[in-house]
Amino acid sequence: MSDQTIEARKRYGLIAARLTRIRSDTLRSVAATAKDEKAADGRPVRRRLSVDRRREELIAAALELFSRHDAEDVSIDDVATAAGASRALVYHYFGGKQELYVAALRSAAEELEARLRPHDEGRPLDELAAGLARYFDFVEEHAAGFAALLRGGPANRTGEIGEIVDGVRRRMFHLIMIQMQVADPGPVLRITLRSWIASVETAGLDWLENRDLERGRLERVLVDQMIALLGVAATHDPQVAELVQTLALE
Repeated sequence: MSDQTIEARKRYGLIAARLTRIRSDTLRSVAATAKDEKAADGRPVRRRLSVDRRREELIAAALELFSRHDAEDVSIDDVATAAGASRALVYHYFGGKQELYVAALRSAAEELEARLRPHDEGRPLDELAAGLARYFDFVEEHAAGFAALLRGGPANRTGEIGEIVDGVRRRMFHLIMIQMQVADPGPVLRITLRSWIASVETAGLDWLENRDLERGRLERVLVDQMIALLGVAATHDPQVAELVQTLALE
């Protein structure tokens, strides 16, 4: 092979390498421009997320929609649009709307129950007030989750969904029993405490809707309501009367 031929091939190799770099740079530029145009188009730009992170985003979008609309009025397409995801991706993670609804409510319930774990604050009423503050921390920080969890009332809570909601209520009831050091509540005490839990739920929903009462004041009102309810119940049941006396002495 002549020196002239070798030199020509070297020049060809350099030119080919340069053209390859130019082509790669051009393709990257076109891809970036297309992405920018999609974003400017007003449509959500999909991002690469971990499995857990994408699932959390879909649940957050679902909770927001379920907090404002009946479940029957929310479609998979609505959730996908709100989350900036595809319809197929929602089905991939959850299988269908019912599964998504259950997963969203369970997520909210687990977060709320975690907030309600006892912290041994001291006297039973002090512990009750501290637990109520943590409850309203959740209401304030996760308004969509709280509203979705309780929206619609007991008439719409059946099957697995009803179990999720009732599970939160049972957890609250159990924690109050621990705080008040009551192992076996009679019917009067049980009804009294369950009525108070219903009042707390209603107060949380009303506060989210109106926000016309300072949160700390609302919490104090609810603690006073508990004391008042126990006082009334004490006139009908010796167990409650003994409990009220114990609380008053502590």
